Amino acid sequence: MSKKKKSRYTEQFVPIKSITNGMIILDNNEKVSGIKIMPRNIFIADYDTQNAIINNLKNVYNLIDYEFWIIAADRPVDINVYLSQLQLLFNSVNDQVKRKLIMEDINKANLFMSNNIVDTEYFLLFKEKNNDIIAKRIRSLINAFANSGLNSRQVSNDDLRVILDNFLNGGQTTTFGTVVSQWT
Repeated sequence: MSKKKKSRYTEQFVPIKSITNGMIILDNNEKVSGIKIMPRNIFIADYDTQNAIINNLKNVYNLIDYEFWIIAADRPVDINVYLSQLQLLFNSVNDQVKRKLIMEDINKANLFMSNNIVDTEYFLLFKEKNNDIIAKRIRSLINAFANSGLNSRQVSNDDLRVILDNFLNGGQTTTFGTVVSQWT
């Protein structure tokens, strides 16, 4: 009986070869791809519009004849560019009333950043080997969700990394290299 060698790398238990062109390429050459569905608060719409959207979504999900996953993933909100623009505006304004208002916005933004605020993003993913089928499914899903009143697009490589970070790292984006330890 052969003894199975333990991996020196913690990431090797995940069967991912690469992430490219909006697809996770698995070790068995299957690909995971899908769409990102833009959130929409339907509860601010009138009752008939709410019901129409919900019924259309039921139809979309009932038409899907393959295995799929619906995923809600949190992504940290980064407003550093906005904060920089506010600071530049603050430095260029001489009117004390305007400076006070801008400083209030800066303080609110800093409070916002210190509370680890996240955006919740929604994805519909599926697994398939054939690139033509993947492209067809993505087009079909985008059109079906558009007919339901929701915007969507194909997932990006960054979207897929966020999903993996949520599942593998508790939502923490890794910024370090692989850590290797000696097995004894």
